[in-house]
Amino acid sequence: MNTEVLIVGAGLMGSSIALQLAMRGCRCIVIDKASPGRHASGANAGGLRQLNRDPAEIPLTVEAANMWRNIESLVDSDCDARFPGQLRIAENQSDMDKLEQRAAMVRGLGYQHEEMIGKKELYQLVPALAPHCVGALMCREDGYGRPYHALTAFRRKAESLGVIFHSDTEVYRFEQEGEGWQVRTSTGTFNSDILVNCAGAWAGKLAGLLHDSVPLTPKALMLMVTERLPHFVDPVMGAASRKLSFKQMQNGSLIIGGALVAKLDFAKEKTDIDWLQLSESAKTVMHFFPQLEDVRIVRAWAGIEGFMSDNIPVIGASQSMKNAYHAFGFSAHGFQLSPVIGRIMAQLILDGRSELPIESFSLSRFD
Repeated sequence: MNTEVLIVGAGLMGSSIALQLAMRGCRCIVIDKASPGRHASGANAGGLRQLNRDPAEIPLTVEAANMWRNIESLVDSDCDARFPGQLRIAENQSDMDKLEQRAAMVRGLGYQHEEMIGKKELYQLVPALAPHCVGALMCREDGYGRPYHALTAFRRKAESLGVIFHSDTEVYRFEQEGEGWQVRTSTGTFNSDILVNCAGAWAGKLAGLLHDSVPLTPKALMLMVTERLPHFVDPVMGAASRKLSFKQMQNGSLIIGGALVAKLDFAKEKTDIDWLQLSESAKTVMHFFPQLEDVRIVRAWAGIEGFMSDNIPVIGASQSMKNAYHAFGFSAHGFQLSPVIGRIMAQLILDGRSELPIESFSLSRFD
């Protein structure tokens, strides 16, 4: 139970960080209070999205997109990733103006991945769409993967390089010993030179044990999935002025989201689906695809995630303690970033700096 780097949190972020460190010869142990991917990493919609990112995230998401295109070379699996593009649909001229401003801002930062398309191309791409829409903002390189496939691939690749995972191992306290760490847990004491906190919705509590105060709020976002349908849409669908996240998976089922929040008892890790909200989400889908009115919903769920007050993550070193690092607070859009976060954290730990700009994600922004 001695290691060079101890990572708390065995979701996609923890597994990705461990993998990148192991690729550079570093010994790692990853511990988790439950099982790998039990919460956010296993319950998200699998979006591979560059579209409509916070400007601070754009350099990271563009590099992550490159990594996802070649994900099999990293983890020996394609993670069932597909790249049919993603749309934010405009229903009127006001929506078009708002999306044009967004596209212009992205171009002003030197990026070209977000582009406007008109009504003709929109209906060529999605002929089943209701006839009232006027255009869209599009990222042709976006898509989706399967969270369980990805999580399993990252973990197995890391294990093949010597990373050890411990499930059902809850952290009780951190104790600094010299420049290293003793971590008291429900399964014993781990000793490590470096400590990494990527514990998702529980990362705020662990940051507090390191005397780093952060405004992290646990929330449970809801998703629902339909019965299997004949293929009728390729791109991932969003809307300029409505809460909508909508995709048809390889097996024909539809996954429907839209940042709708379930009732959450965080202490008991219990979520209750808010069916009234989901009914509104279903109505939004029918607004764009009226032909789906009689489609059956077969399942709904909610995964517990950590949200920052500004909806961008914390990435970097502890402000209070030496040899401790954070990577958490991805606010329901971390899946796509996971490969690049692993690389960034490995660079911070082993090289003292990241090749990508991460100043905006420092804890110091909350001072």
